[in-house]
Amino acid sequence: MLKLCVPADSLRLIAIDIDGTLLNPEFQISETDLATLRRAHAQGIEVILVTGRRHAFALPIAQQLGVALWLISSNGAVTRSLAGETFHRDLLPAPTCRELVRAMQEFRGQTVLTFDNSDLHGDAAGTIVIERLDELEASIQRWLEKNMQYIKFVVPIENALTSDPVQAMFCGPIALMQRVLRVLESCGLPITVVRTEYPGRDLSIVDVLNAGCSKGHALERWANYRGITREQVMAVGDNYNDIEMLAFAGHPFIMGNASEELRSRGWKLTRSNAESGVSAAIEHVVNGKEIEPAVVDGICRPAIGVSL
Repeated sequence: MLKLCVPADSLRLIAIDIDGTLLNPEFQISETDLATLRRAHAQGIEVILVTGRRHAFALPIAQQLGVALWLISSNGAVTRSLAGETFHRDLLPAPTCRELVRAMQEFRGQTVLTFDNSDLHGDAAGTIVIERLDELEASIQRWLEKNMQYIKFVVPIENALTSDPVQAMFCGPIALMQRVLRVLESCGLPITVVRTEYPGRDLSIVDVLNAGCSKGHALERWANYRGITREQVMAVGDNYNDIEMLAFAGHPFIMGNASEELRSRGWKLTRSNAESGVSAAIEHVVNGKEIEPAVVDGICRPAIGVSL
């Protein structure tokens, strides 16, 4: 008999971030996390991946789970199944994006536009649009290498806006992206701004989405569609772009490698992504297993029920 820490019909949906959460520092899913997620799915608990990645870039990760599931990608802009069925899209209006690009002239070298492949009639090139590589290459070399087939160079970048993009993105060193955030705050456009930071790599990614678009809103929309209450939702994340998702979930967990802002919010702390923290969090909720102390910044910290 399965022993549950919460009522047997309570946990119905597990929402998991990918980078820094499901993927370990080697960008792999640990065998422990993989086995736990498959067991949860077999027990009738739905698993959904919620990521800042584009759908196509997240797909190979999702396929490793070996189960039918849905993906919320681009920080909530697209909800689509592994089979390609689209539930919802929340695109950034092209006129708004044109105004955005004009307002961000100073940062053209760090500007990336992404489009939904289905709007391009299956043509991979043009899913990602940039003006040039030189100012992006040092920050996101690995990402560029993996996405080169999708990239199209358009000068000026506004000429690519013949349809609504999924989002605009700015990426670069953290200090530079802090300037980006300040300009975005003053531009007065109807947009949502989401940041993701990796201090160890001095990399910050600033995503600009349609107003009201976020991982949290997309997860709430999906849960309502499934007839699932927020109390029946578990979410696991590690970064600033996970905040709305974690705030919505009745069972929020942050990784041991989570950013400082998340750790200050009093959410439960699991182990790091190097220590199969996703599995530890699920085992705690489903089977009542205690989570061993997490090592954060070289300090051993209690993992459950502690406001950090």
